[in-house]
Amino acid sequence: MKTLLSLVLITAFLGSAEANRLEVLFLGDEGHHKPAERVPQIMEGLGPRGVNFTYTADPNCLHDGTLENFDALMIYANIGKITEEQEKGILDYVYDGGAFLPIHCASYCFLNSMQYVKLVGAQFKSHGTGTFSTKIEKPGHPIMKSFKGFETWDETYVHHKGTKDRNILQTREGEPWTWTREPGKGRVFYTAYGHDQRTWSKPGFHDLVFRGLIWAIGEKKSKTFLSTKLPKLVRRDGDLVPNYERRPEPIKVHQPLSPEQSLKHTQVANGIDISLFASEELGLYSVIEIDWDERGRAWVIETRDYPNELKPTELGKDRIRILEDTDGDGKADKATLFADKLSIPTGMCFARGGLIVQMAPEFIFLKDTNGDDKADIRETLFSGWSTGDTHAGPSNLKYGFDNWIWGVMGYAGFNGKVGGKDHRFGQGVYRFKPDGSELEFLGRTSNNTWGLGFSENNDVFISTANNQSSVYMPIAKTHYDRFDGLDQPSRLPGIDSNKKFFPITPNVRQVDVFGGFTAAAGHHLYTARSFPKDWWNRSALVNAPTGNLVYRAQVRPEGSHFVAENGWNLVASVDEWFSPIYSEVGPDGAIWMSDWYSFLIQHNPTPNKGRGGFDAKRGRGNAFESPLRDYTRTRIYRFTAKDGKPSETFDLSKKKPKDLLKAIQSDNMFWRMHAQRLIVESEDSATFTQPLKGIIKSSEPDEIGIAGGAIHALWALHGLGAVDSESIQVGLNHKSAGARRAAASVTPRKENFTKHLLKSINDPDHQVRKDVLLALSEMPPSEEIGNILFSKRKDNFILNDRWLPTAFQMACSRHGAGYLKAALAKSSPANATAPPKAAQIPKENLILNSGFDAIDGTMPKNWKARNYSGRADQRIVSPGRGGKGNAIMIESAQGADSSIHFDLKVKKRTTYQLSAWIKTEGLKTIRGGRGAQLNIHALP
Repeated sequence: MKTLLSLVLITAFLGSAEANRLEVLFLGDEGHHKPAERVPQIMEGLGPRGVNFTYTADPNCLHDGTLENFDALMIYANIGKITEEQEKGILDYVYDGGAFLPIHCASYCFLNSMQYVKLVGAQFKSHGTGTFSTKIEKPGHPIMKSFKGFETWDETYVHHKGTKDRNILQTREGEPWTWTREPGKGRVFYTAYGHDQRTWSKPGFHDLVFRGLIWAIGEKKSKTFLSTKLPKLVRRDGDLVPNYERRPEPIKVHQPLSPEQSLKHTQVANGIDISLFASEELGLYSVIEIDWDERGRAWVIETRDYPNELKPTELGKDRIRILEDTDGDGKADKATLFADKLSIPTGMCFARGGLIVQMAPEFIFLKDTNGDDKADIRETLFSGWSTGDTHAGPSNLKYGFDNWIWGVMGYAGFNGKVGGKDHRFGQGVYRFKPDGSELEFLGRTSNNTWGLGFSENNDVFISTANNQSSVYMPIAKTHYDRFDGLDQPSRLPGIDSNKKFFPITPNVRQVDVFGGFTAAAGHHLYTARSFPKDWWNRSALVNAPTGNLVYRAQVRPEGSHFVAENGWNLVASVDEWFSPIYSEVGPDGAIWMSDWYSFLIQHNPTPNKGRGGFDAKRGRGNAFESPLRDYTRTRIYRFTAKDGKPSETFDLSKKKPKDLLKAIQSDNMFWRMHAQRLIVESEDSATFTQPLKGIIKSSEPDEIGIAGGAIHALWALHGLGAVDSESIQVGLNHKSAGARRAAASVTPRKENFTKHLLKSINDPDHQVRKDVLLALSEMPPSEEIGNILFSKRKDNFILNDRWLPTAFQMACSRHGAGYLKAALAKSSPANATAPPKAAQIPKENLILNSGFDAIDGTMPKNWKARNYSGRADQRIVSPGRGGKGNAIMIESAQGADSSIHFDLKVKKRTTYQLSAWIKTEGLKTIRGGRGAQLNIHALP
């Protein structure tokens, strides 16, 4: 796993947006010095001075061509051995003119190489600890000139095996501490400083490393770099800036920068280019979302009412416009107004020939009927979205694989009627039919929620604003709701293994979760093929405007579960107005990003003198009022891979079958999803059914196992109502696990399709197995299925997985009669063909007094009554079952949720057989009651 993660990191960290920034490759390890925790500290220190750092823990970077992309190599690691190829790589790099900066423990790295020791200049021997400063031995050296030094706690390194050609710049009690070497055409800068965060956080240490870097890259590079001045951040007085961080003095606002100036302070992932598509120069303001139509044109939501100026219908200042690049220079030069007089629209999605727009308290449908790109129809689909907090409402509308519209929402909540049904929920994920006739709540999140994304295999990911930047929806709430008594998770599971974000400026302003995600928005995966392979269907884009960056979460499967690992940043800026809020893959395979561009991005809480430093007023949208909220600027950027090939683009507006069938096989999921939608909306099964079935057969998995054409063809057939036995059989036997999953999901829930699912019940892929089990849990009850499920009860493939046991339990519940019949047959000696083994003989009944023979007053001994709500009486009655023995009767005249229970200790991964006799008379359910049940509950 170390190597895999390192390969991810090597392509994912910070590169330059402009040529005036230096690129440094930072080689660390997973040892006790924790290099991955130190690199953010040096980023904050040197990022504002124009230095970019790319982190890796893979020493193969020394010989695989990676070093060619960097101005300098920094090593801070204790890697024990170096291979011959790696040794040759680093030596060639330095001797041919590369800059090398070994820091602290790098002098005790690659212990099997004396060539490396000579390259560094010495090897670590021993150390003590203490707080000290060092003596400058050569104040006239370019590195030491005007350097004042600093005091810090650190390890007191002593070295040996020192080379004679070291140029000693600093000493500690006579021991060489900082030096330089000039092997071949290259330069080496070493310092023994840097054991932990106490030194790495020092401005003096940052300055020393910067000086060493400038010297090590050589006079020519350093002269060019230093001659290109970064735009100055001009601070101003008089603004009230919240100081939740309790700094000695609040940060002062710096003047806004032009897009060109802002880019000079911005770093992007190594190997990625950034370019401006549109800005306030085109009259744009506060773009809250970008989407693209079936022609590939960019549509944007612009808002001035957000966050506190929610207006009545037709009085808003917000709008939706279409942006086009008509001359092919990569920048928008045409803006067409589609709809205006909106107020705080927060999301949009193309459907039914128009646009569905989230605009609490309503979801509306807008449509152009005459082809002039202006909305002529405006209808309300449904309403009920709270407007009490405008940053906690609905967002991220997406057309789903299942041909429903998906979205997320925050804690403001929904309380309304859709399709004749009352719904009430908050903070989580939901879906609804494009015509607004049906709504379902699918899962609750832990806090305010502004991110939703689908993988190419239809995995659902979410981000929440605070401290949970990646969330996974393994099984929708609607599955749990079908089974009475089945325990449901209180919230969807977080999968983010990293809780930090990585700004390149120390001037980060937050209200809580300091150093982590406090305003995370978006979770779109990279679902095209223009970027490097390690981005494909793995890299999720999480916008963190309070950190002035877009974070890259690397999503990795673990059985039927996922883990989101640290992929560092796509982009980060020193410009404190830089506020990414939306990032997604566009029709060209590039990543498009909306920069809100406002110094103040925080919504709440409202500052007061005790928390924030001054008393502010809360606005109607629950955001505090401040003149620092800017509504005049916004930027849209495109990120492209340096060696990447753009996606093939289409014009699907004419809805020609040939075009749609080609686009549904695109290597960019954007086009596949549009094509799927348009095919489904055509309702033309006669034209599309056979070609789609052909695509399922012919679609081959790509390099990462994705067969996008087959997956979307299956879902298109599902939307057309044209799924048949042949397409399911082909899909379930496809080479691509994603196609097999799609086939299981779209299998009609009819008895004659059961045989296909049962053939896939042993699929080697965890996710396929999960979707097969969930499909079986919706099939008509079947003894055959129950019997087969019983035979799988000890399958470790299921038992050792995170979510398969739950899906298995759902399937077993659906086919409980068959499962129980198989269990009884298995345990009955009368049905055995040979004398039963001891292990097959049922043991004694573990439930004491199961026949209620021992009585204490009106209740059986060892049993307890429990009333959850209402009033009920519990008492012994006789006769019981079959006119014999005793029974317990629970009776209520007014209605109650009541039980009688027995507590039992059980063992893990052990099968128990449970049966009971229950009889009801005159039972009526009220307020969603479930009638009489036999329940099993876990005890705390």
